[in-house]
Amino acid sequence: MRLPKFSLKRCFIILVIFCALLLFVINLREKEIWHNKVLVPTTHHQEHHADKKIENIHDNNNFDHQQPKHVTTQRPQSNEVNLESKINSNNNINEDTVSNDDKKVEIDRDESVYVTRPWYFTNGERYPKPARINKKTNKRLAKLTPSEDSRSDRITNQLMFIPPNYEEIRNSGRLKTILLYNGLGPWNNIKQGRAVFTSSKCPVDTCSITQNRDAAKDADLILYKDHFIPTGVPKHPTQLYMLYFLECPYHTQHIKFPDVFNWTSTYRRDSDIVAPYENWQYFDPKVTYIEQDRNYALNKTKKVAWFVSNCSARNNRLQFAQELGKYIQVDIYGACGNFKCSRSNADKCFEILDRDYKFYLAFENSNCKDYVTEKFFVNGLSRNVLPIVMGARPEDYEMSSPLKSYIHIDEFSSAKELAEYLHILDKNDELYNSYFKWKSTGEFINTYFWCRVCSMLHDEESISQPKWYEDVNDWWRGQGVCTSSSWRKFQARKEVMSDD
Repeated sequence: MRLPKFSLKRCFIILVIFCALLLFVINLREKEIWHNKVLVPTTHHQEHHADKKIENIHDNNNFDHQQPKHVTTQRPQSNEVNLESKINSNNNINEDTVSNDDKKVEIDRDESVYVTRPWYFTNGERYPKPARINKKTNKRLAKLTPSEDSRSDRITNQLMFIPPNYEEIRNSGRLKTILLYNGLGPWNNIKQGRAVFTSSKCPVDTCSITQNRDAAKDADLILYKDHFIPTGVPKHPTQLYMLYFLECPYHTQHIKFPDVFNWTSTYRRDSDIVAPYENWQYFDPKVTYIEQDRNYALNKTKKVAWFVSNCSARNNRLQFAQELGKYIQVDIYGACGNFKCSRSNADKCFEILDRDYKFYLAFENSNCKDYVTEKFFVNGLSRNVLPIVMGARPEDYEMSSPLKSYIHIDEFSSAKELAEYLHILDKNDELYNSYFKWKSTGEFINTYFWCRVCSMLHDEESISQPKWYEDVNDWWRGQGVCTSSSWRKFQARKEVMSDD
């Protein structure tokens, strides 16, 4: 019997087929292991709040007095996330705040790991545990104050803070009293008492609100909204005074009394309790963009729009818009332009913006540190349009906004140079759409102002030796806080002065 003829070609083909099958099996096995490793429950997100009124698209005094609202976005489409990055998705989500009750730790490859989002996210479920203590210093590990973390706004840290002895505090029945000395003001929908803390499901809710000025001698915190009026009674040793400003320094009171305030609450990141117009949080800080399944430039035939009614802002924004209009189409709606859109029909105005325009001028009325209002968050980011911003410093927008979601005018040397770049974006859909990849990577959270105030009032380290603002005016309106020109020119002036 004759043996088959030996063929190198046939052996090579068989070897290739065998290797391909082996790689396929390995890849299939790895994919199965990955799916067993991390499973995150999905939830549906709420729509934008229905009470976003037309005042948000017009610049007027009433707008600046409004209590910040909250914009919502869709959740990520993918369910697969990295456990470590998910647990550390906020500055405060660390050993202090994540317990075995909040996550199921993987024991073997067949056991799933479920990670829930913190309570302040829409449909968030994870609540904090009492803060851990550093055994060497005997101090809490959570960073809650500007001196402990100057770069962060510490909002999520405060939202996830429960004092180590909170169970004891609860059992005592003692409530912290917050006196609103100037009345409810923008909080006219808040009832006196504990309702705001319990209805919000604050992790720390043993606080009570009052407007009765007779409580001034005993209140734990006296909050002054917009202006300061002496109580006429001496402060007790642990009593705190807090100044609340929502508007920029140009439109707020000049405080004549030194050494009065212990805490501040403003939109500024270096405030003790930051009260921003909006606060962006990624679901996972390692996932800052997601490929979108739509073309945001599709069928848009117009270039730049702006809704405005205040024509004499300090930063000369109208003049810049008019200069920009020499090089690209800029349609100005309202008292300062030739286009009209009724305030009584906000939805129609936003429909025009989303349907026809590629860019929106989210220009603030003042150029001040951290001053970023709903003109940017609501009129810009919550729409399907690319915001062009003027107001706060470039680094302020960078720290308070999703990555690559806007264009700052100070990135360009002139209105003409900005217009040239906008023309490039107008002709390049791929480049234009790259400014929308942040969508679905996170949401603008409810910052639960009163929950954080209550939590901070229970922090023994903050109230046992309270800080003081020797001159709150110097902090609030001192050199470098605001500028009447662009921040680029302001920085140039500072460099020239330092050289001299």
